[in-house]
Order: sequence, then structure tokens, then C-alpha cells
Amino acid sequence: MDADDTAAVITHMGAAARAASQAMAAASTAAKNQALLRLAARLREGRAGLDQANARDLGAAQAAGLAPPLVDRLRLTERVVETVARGCEQLAAMPDPVGEISGLQRQPSGIAVGRMRVPLGVFAMVYESRPNVTIEAASLAIKSGNAVILRGGSEAIHSNLALAAMVQAALVDAGLPADAVQLVATTDRAAVGHLITLSEFVDVIIPRGGKGLIARITAEATVPVIKHLDGNCHVYVDAEVDLEQALRVTDNAKTQKYSPCNAAESLLVHAAVAADFLPRIGAVFAAKGVEMRGSPRALALLAGVAGAQLVEASPEDWGAEYLAPIISIDVVDTLEAAVAHINRHGSHHTDAILTRNHANAMRFLREVDSASVMVNASTRFADGFEFGLGAEIGISTDKLHARGPVGLEGLTSLKWIVLGEGQIRS
Repeated sequence: MDADDTAAVITHMGAAARAASQAMAAASTAAKNQALLRLAARLREGRAGLDQANARDLGAAQAAGLAPPLVDRLRLTERVVETVARGCEQLAAMPDPVGEISGLQRQPSGIAVGRMRVPLGVFAMVYESRPNVTIEAASLAIKSGNAVILRGGSEAIHSNLALAAMVQAALVDAGLPADAVQLVATTDRAAVGHLITLSEFVDVIIPRGGKGLIARITAEATVPVIKHLDGNCHVYVDAEVDLEQALRVTDNAKTQKYSPCNAAESLLVHAAVAADFLPRIGAVFAAKGVEMRGSPRALALLAGVAGAQLVEASPEDWGAEYLAPIISIDVVDTLEAAVAHINRHGSHHTDAILTRNHANAMRFLREVDSASVMVNASTRFADGFEFGLGAEIGISTDKLHARGPVGLEGLTSLKWIVLGEGQIRS
């Protein structure tokens, strides 16, 4: 497909999505829920076809020499399919945000003014690797009354096409337009460039993948983007703290899983407890093979830990997202110093304070400039499912529109409504 053909295809998809979005915005909750339940059923009933499509992607990935962890991300195992099917059912059981009216207040003129929650319209999702994202994005689009254009990674093209066909069939089953969920069928990279500049039809772009993908889209898009680039999450251990709890939470935040964007990458410890806390958490990290990149103050307190991998931190380490068994560690003298460090070096994703001091906890919540801020809890909880959103389409570190895990509410907007009885302005 040449460049002109690719541009024409993307433009046609955009126009079809815009038309479908109007029908989705007007769709009943019952119809949207029926589509989600039919999709769950089709996912379970269509395993044989999904297995065949997925086998093609896995074979191509292995032949191309893709690293084993990346190949594993492509697998549509029975567990993965069942998880996304249950996710559809859970979304169907959730309240419908569309049409909800809030803040309705009578004004002196007699009019009542409030706000109504409405769909964004059309969003485009550009993502890599995991084909289960196709169902997660599609199901959230359906429930929130939006239309979506999906552009998955070329390595999962056959799996994504098979899944998208199931979504469209489920929409038709429920009497909704199939074009409400469309998948870009070409692996031509030029398709992404056309999609992210299709401002006539697309209201927002949501990238989900590596830093390179998100940086490219952020730089080139002329359509608004909901995104986060880094996940440099901090744990701060305050002067007044339950040391046993702090050990447990810090360990979980760093080592429960290294690759997610909500894993802790930096540890700050108040000087008043550093001599007690750092050797103990250092022993935990040493036993798990976590490399510790510390300031001179931190390294002095970690020096006696048997088997510890200790490296002096470089200036770049304080802002690094490792996604690996590596953590930066510093000692601070005050809460103010910890907050300043986080706001300077952090990525505004998720940061946690471990403390017994209520006033310090409240200051940390107010002053740390991040999408999710936690008290006495692991940063690993920064997740749409854990926050009770049912599902998420991504994480946003932006400050406009959506911030933090983006679920159903993040895929909607608010418009002002006025209810009157013939009032005129004098």
C-alpha cells in the first residue's frame, strides 16, 4: 500500500468512526452492556480461531528473533483470554457514566445550571505487543459511548485482527455500529503518522507502549494526547515510621514486579531512621539481586550489607526509570527536602510516603506534584483495577482532562446544561 492509499484508508476510518461515535453517544446502557456480554461470549466460543491467528504471530516473532519475554507478551493463553472476557463482564456490571448530571443548582434567574457527563467522541489507541489491549481498549470505548480506532503493533497483527472481528460482531449483535471499533489493518508505520494528525475526525490519541513510541507521538501529533513518558516512582520513609511496615511496603513497591511503570525506582530515607532502616532494606534487596545506586550518605550506611551490589549514583540516576532490579537511594534531612527531590527528579506518576505522622502525610499529599500520591501503601497500587475503575486504558501524568489511571470517566468529558421554564435574560 503506497502513502496515498494509506492516508486515504486512515481518513476513511476516521470519517466512519465519527459517524459511529454519534450512534454510540446515543446508545442505551442496555445495548452497550449487551455488546460487552456478547463479546465475552464470543471470546470464549472463538478460542480455536484465536489460537490459529495467535500461532501465526508467535511463529513470525520467533522466526524474526524476538526476545523470549517479548514473544511471551504476544501469547493469547487461555488465562489471558478468560481475563479479558471477565473484564468485559465487569464493565457491563458497572454504572454507566454517560448522561450523569451533577452539580445542578438553581440560580437567581430561575434557571438550573449543572453539568452532564458525555463521551469524548473518537479516540485513537496506538499500542505495542500485548494483543489483549485490543479488547481492553474496545470494551472501555463501548461502555463509555465512544468510537475508537486501534493501531496495534505489527508483531500482533493477526491476533489483533481476529480480536477486532469479534468486537465488531458483538457490536452488531447488540444493534450498534460495527465501525465504533476499527483496527488499522496495515502494518505500514506511515499509518500512525496519518492517524495522529487526523484532527478532523479524532478527538484524542492514547499511546500505550515504550518510551520511544510515546515520545514520537507526543512530538508529532496534532491531536491532543493522553500519555505518560516515565514512571520514576518514589518511596519516602519519614522520621516517624513503623519500620516493619516500611520494610514490607518498600520491598513490595520495588520487587513485586520490576517492569511496570508503577514500580518504585527511587528510595528516600529520613536521616533520623536511615541507620536503622537502610541496612535492613539493603539486606532484602541484596537477597533479591537488586543493585543499589546510592548517594555517599546512603552507601556509607549500606556498606556492611552482605552481598549488596552498591554503586555510587550519578546525577542521571535520580531521574531514571529502570524497569529492572535497580533502585536509587538517598538520605534526606527533612520532609521538605524529600518533597523537593521528588518534584525535581520525579516523573509525576506515583509517589508514596511511609509515616506515622498525620501532619506530614497530609503535607506530602498536598505538595507532591504527581498523578497518584500514597500514604503507607505500595506504589504498585497505582492501577485502574486497584483504584476501582474496573479497567484502565492507560496512565496519564498530564494535568489537563485526565490524570492518573484513565478509566471510563477519563474517556468522558463534561458539558454545561441549563434547565429553564421560559426565562429570559434582562
